[in-house]
This record gives sequence, structure tokens and C-alpha cells, in this order.
Amino acid sequence: MDILQLLVSGLANGCVYGLIALGFVLIYKATEAVNFAQGDLMMFGAFVALGLTNAEYIGLPFWIAAPLAIIVMAVIGYLLDLLILRHIFGQSQTAVVILTIALGFVLRFIAGAIWGHEPQTLQSPLATGDIRLGGVVLGMADVAVIVVTVLLTICLYQFFQRTKLGLAMQAASQNQMAAYYMGIPVKRVQGLIWGLSGAVAAVAGILFASKGAIDPNAGLLGIKAFAAAVIGGFGSLPGALVGGLIVGVIEPFASRYLAAGYSQIAPYALLLFVLVFRPHGLFSQVRVKKV
Repeated sequence: MDILQLLVSGLANGCVYGLIALGFVLIYKATEAVNFAQGDLMMFGAFVALGLTNAEYIGLPFWIAAPLAIIVMAVIGYLLDLLILRHIFGQSQTAVVILTIALGFVLRFIAGAIWGHEPQTLQSPLATGDIRLGGVVLGMADVAVIVVTVLLTICLYQFFQRTKLGLAMQAASQNQMAAYYMGIPVKRVQGLIWGLSGAVAAVAGILFASKGAIDPNAGLLGIKAFAAAVIGGFGSLPGALVGGLIVGVIEPFASRYLAAGYSQIAPYALLLFVLVFRPHGLFSQVRVKKV
């Protein structure tokens, strides 16, 4: 029972990492850039939902506030691309990385200025109630995280494989100039993928905030999510989910059975192992670019 409880707890945390990693993969699939502000977008989405939901702020019903928060974050993601990222269009990947790291600091500052730096709790109906299966206790928030993550991953995978917009996004990532000459509005497509990434970050933030308190530094979870995306294979949506689950499961078992402090470095030790023996990740999608 102890092992099962650790496994369930790890899966729930891993799904949060997986959702953030999905944001990394979405941006990478469309632009071949790495958005290191994805964890901070998750944090900001959680605070937007908190500001709309909690009684001390606006006090909307959760089931109205959650979709609104997702829409707000989608708009923020689109505006980030429209107003900032397009101005470095064609620049090196290093410039994009530095810019997204700076955006993360800005989002943390804004969240702290509006909502404060003390931990706060989202008034979510998902945080109430438990399900008992034998000796294993499942929180409703954990169940919601697992179910929503699996469904969202399936939907996004089908979106990229079966829709014209999804295929256009992949074409733009392989060769922007060739995609432009084929009639694909590359800049608009990239804006839409940033908006979609912001929406996914909001979903992750709402689910994460339903599990416990949040503060502006919660965006640092993006570091673990980045490790999950690399382990699963950058460019693979199922790989992002599997990588998140692996990182989430490793942490509680390392904390339980290894010496103190090893739970924090265990995911990165696995990351190093994967980079050495399978540099493209467990579910890598290595393709030859077509012009």
C-alpha cells in the first residue's frame, strides 16, 4: 500500500510536469525555439484563476472563472508573440532563450506585485474530497490532474496529426521560408501556437493550484518540466507526458528510499543518463527537414 500510495502521488505530480512540458513541446514543434517562461506562464495562469475565483478578489464561480483564466492566458500568449517575440524573428535561438528567461522574471514580478509573495490557495471544488481504493487514498485534485492531462495530450496529438492547422504548424517549424512560399501564414501560425501554449499553461496552473498553495516562485517547476520534455523527447507530445510521469514518480520514491536531498537531484541524474545514452529522448522524433 505504501508503494501504491507513492506511485499515485508521483503520477499526479508527474501529470503537472507533463502539462508544463507539453507547453515546451508545443512551442518547439511550431518554432524550434525553447520557451523557458513556460513554468512562469503556468504560475501566472494559476494566479489569474485565483484572482477570478477567490472571494477576497472577484469571487466568480470556479466553473466560470477557470475557462475565463484559460482564455486570458491564451490571449497573453498570443500577445507575447505579437508584441515581443516577432521583433526578434529570424534571430538566433540563443536570443529567444534569453528573452524567454527574462519574460519569466517579468511574470514573477507582476504576479508578486498584484497578488503578493505569500503562498495562497485557490478556492477550487477539486480540492475537496477523497476517493479510497483499498488502502490507497486518491484526492479529487489528483484524479482531476491525471484525467485532464491524459485527455489534453490525446487531443493535442490528434490536433497536430489530423488538422490542417496542426500540419501547418509542423511545416513552419521545419522550414519557415518554404512554409511561407507554400502559402502558410507563418507569423500568424506562431502566434496561435503561443496562444495555445498559454492556454495549456493555464490548465496546468489551475490543476496545480487545486493541489496546494501557490506563490510567484511556483514557476520554477518549469525546470523540472524541461527535464521531463528532454527525457521524453523534444517534439513528442506523448513523450512530454511520459517524461513528466517519470520525473513525478522518481521524486517520491527517491525521497522515501534514498538519503535526504536525493529526491531533488534524482530527475536531473536521470536526465544526464538519458542525454548520454539516448540524446534525442525516449520518444524522439528525428526527421530530415524537407524543403
